[in-house]
Amino acid sequence: MRFMVMVKATGYFEAGIRAGKEHSAAKDAFLHDLQDAGVFQSAEELLPSSSGLRVVFPPGGGAPAMQAGPFLPEQEWIADYTVIDVDTEDEALKWVLRMPLPPGQGEHVIEVRRLASGTACALDARAQTMKADLQDQLSLLHP
Repeated sequence: MRFMVMVKATGYFEAGIRAGKEHSAAKDAFLHDLQDAGVFQSAEELLPSSSGLRVVFPPGGGAPAMQAGPFLPEQEWIADYTVIDVDTEDEALKWVLRMPLPPGQGEHVIEVRRLASGTACALDARAQTMKADLQDQLSLLHP
C-alpha cells in the first residue's frame, strides 16, 4: 500500500525560515532509512505558498478564478511530502513517528493518506528514461 505523508507548513516555513543543518541532516538520515528499508518512493519539499497559484472552479461550471499566493493559513499549507510503500497503515504510522521535525517552531502536523491504487505510474522518471535508453540501444542491435 502506498501512502503520502504530508508535512503541514508552519508560519516559520511560510516566512522562509529554515530549520538548520542539524534538522537537514536528520531528515536526510530518515530518507536514507526509508530507502534502506525498501519503502521509499519519492519526496519533495515545496516552496512557500507565496510562490503558488490556486485555480478555483466555481460550483455549477463557469470560468475558473486564479488566485496568487500566499494563501490563508486556515487553508492548510503543505511544506513537503514523502510517498512510501508499506504493507499496512500501522507501518506507515511507525515511519511517521520517526520523522524528524525542526525544534522550536511550534506545533507540527503530519497527515498520512493512502494513495488510490492504479492511479499513478509506478515507474519514476529515472526508470522510464533508463527503459527508453535500453529500448533505443536494442533497436540499434536489431533494426
